[in-house]
Amino acid sequence: MTTTSKRAVSDGQRGAARHSIAPTLDLERELAEQGFDLIVGFDEVGRGALAGPVMVGAAAVWARDLDSLEVPDGVADSKLLTEHKREAMFEDLRAWCAASAVGQASNQEIDEWGISYALGIAALRAVNEVERELKVLSGLRVGAILDGPNDYISKAAGTFDAPVVPVAPNVTTKVKADQSCALVSTASVIAKVTRDRLMVALAQGNSSYAPYQWQHNKGYGSAVHRAAIAKYGPTPLHRVSWHLV
Repeated sequence: MTTTSKRAVSDGQRGAARHSIAPTLDLERELAEQGFDLIVGFDEVGRGALAGPVMVGAAAVWARDLDSLEVPDGVADSKLLTEHKREAMFEDLRAWCAASAVGQASNQEIDEWGISYALGIAALRAVNEVERELKVLSGLRVGAILDGPNDYISKAAGTFDAPVVPVAPNVTTKVKADQSCALVSTASVIAKVTRDRLMVALAQGNSSYAPYQWQHNKGYGSAVHRAAIAKYGPTPLHRVSWHLV
């Protein structure tokens, strides 16, 4: 085997390894050791879509339960799973969490606020639902893991549009947390399935939406979707502040 061939094989093996990283509960346990009582993983879906809401999933576990928890079988970043696999594990993942929720911001809110602030509000709506379901009270500490480099949650907290969350989460950001942290992977799958189901229901519930084929593209900018926008114009569910065609 030539040196070039060996290098190609090595690079390929490293690439496969990067995509086969199994999520763990390591960061979740680190936050528990820092004294947080509830740990919440967050991930977004629909940021780049042309139509429909943006959603942020939140999956929570009590720190006291982490020693007895195992990572759910097969969980991964939703983008690395087939639609069939996501659907198959959806209910099991919801049952694995102490609580989960998906917050959303509408296309009109995205147009009015911009995507970053809309994501923050969606995340706060999700954690508000989780904390109220779990009856989280003042005095408890909530640690959050957010996929990506930017903490859009803390920036939106306390603003006029934000819900009054019982306990503001202390946010830790981590790039590719959706691949390495089990709670974030779980939130990713829950959010993706929830949004996909909504877009399919919207596509099937109104015949005027049929040309945009959201049941296939879920509101993202496929060639068919963009062609329909060019021919028929945007619907009330399109993000009209975006470059649609």
